Amino acid sequence: MAKKGNRVQVILECTEHKETGMPGTSRYITTKNRKNTPERIEIKKFNPVLKKYTVHKEIK
Repeated sequence: MAKKGNRVQVILECTEHKETGMPGTSRYITTKNRKNTPERIEIKKFNPVLKKYTVHKEIK
């Protein structure tokens, strides 16, 4: 029987992109360990629409 792991897939969405009103979104998919980081993560990633590094927060 397979054991269910602690790693889950999460979606990161840009926080600055919504405020600009530009069309489209900047989203990334990554994994995190639910046991080590139970809170939502924030990572600086590149936003190709704004052409700069911005803070991406985890969404449901």
